[in-house]
Amino acid sequence: MTTTTSEKVRLTTADLDLFPDDGKRYEIIDGELFVTRAPHWKHQEVCVKIGTQLEIWSTQTGLGRVAFAPGIIFTDTDNVIPDVVWVSHQQLTQLLDEAGHLTGAPELVIEVLSPGEKQEKRDRELKLKLYSIQGVHEYWIFDREKQKVEIYRREKAVLKLVATLYKDDNLTSPLLPGFSCAVERLFG
Repeated sequence: MTTTTSEKVRLTTADLDLFPDDGKRYEIIDGELFVTRAPHWKHQEVCVKIGTQLEIWSTQTGLGRVAFAPGIIFTDTDNVIPDVVWVSHQQLTQLLDEAGHLTGAPELVIEVLSPGEKQEKRDRELKLKLYSIQGVHEYWIFDREKQKVEIYRREKAVLKLVATLYKDDNLTSPLLPGFSCAVERLFG
């Protein structure tokens, strides 16, 4: 008697080297491959606005650095490319590998939702869980369609939704002392 088992193939970071350099984003979460196209122009505009505000604050305070779409290699089976991250200088020296990739959790990770149920589920569920497990302190999800920002903050070792901000609100964070920006400015 022959039995067949359908075991899910789990990809690793080493497998990413086999994919073409075709402008697509290849991410692995829990061994599962996610491929996305280059983001929409408006998606990129929101990333630039967020990153610019964080860069201005970081330059003024000298507390950390901002990066757009950095690779983060958490484990062999968890390799992602968030839209924007902020990491303190102290943490950065511990997290960068020789190839310039982060190998652990930056303090702040930001994703701008791309249209589509599959992409939204990836950011709201899979990446939220991954960032929570890996020790990210704050996770901001920007919804450019609804012009709102969801703020998840680490509480008792888990990222929990602590605020939903709209265009009339100001974005602040205890992680970033003195940082304040009108939400409307980030989408406008």
